[in-house]
Amino acid sequence: MLARITTATLALVLTVCSALSAAQSPSPKPQGAEVAFVQSVQRALASRYATPADAERDGYFRFTNEDSSGSISYANLHWQSSDVEHPSQLWYDVHGNLLGADYSVMQSSSPEAPKLWGVNPARWQKFDEHLHYVLAGPPMSSDYHGIGTKKFLAAGGSLANPSSATLVKMGLVKNPDQVARVFVFPSIWDLQVWVKPNPNGAFAMMNPLVKPSKNAGKDSM
Repeated sequence: MLARITTATLALVLTVCSALSAAQSPSPKPQGAEVAFVQSVQRALASRYATPADAERDGYFRFTNEDSSGSISYANLHWQSSDVEHPSQLWYDVHGNLLGADYSVMQSSSPEAPKLWGVNPARWQKFDEHLHYVLAGPPMSSDYHGIGTKKFLAAGGSLANPSSATLVKMGLVKNPDQVARVFVFPSIWDLQVWVKPNPNGAFAMMNPLVKPSKNAGKDSM
């Protein structure tokens, strides 16, 4: 979900997320025009990205462990969402079932919370810039991590072209060949929506119909 907050609420995400809008948080259940928005999201994504393999064919890749909501996040590095068919993130459970999606808008292009698709602007959350890296393990196994930008820059790293060599310099990995991917997660406005029906509401953080595994939320990333 991240980055959902809970995808996303990963410990790293919690540390890099800014506070929600000062406005009072709205009900997690869609209101007014939001009902049609949620329905359009569910129609567009339920079949298009039913499995992680579907997402990967369209350029998404996994970048988190399972969080406390039972979600595993996939991103495509397109942080300016143009329509409901192309979210910036997708979330799946440990069985590969689609759970939901994140839509994002760059803070650099929108100083204020976005007004898109009839969604209450108060639902958009601010995520601050940070980095993620993926360590390739044995077949069917990888490790997922996140770090802040300050230490990365202090070690001589470049946010324009982040390198695994900087992670070695920081002592986070022994060999750059261990790193399958390293990328910057920029400062964005983020909107999280459940595709799976959620009795708590499509904008809720948790879904009682999702049963996280025993390992959910144990790792920060």
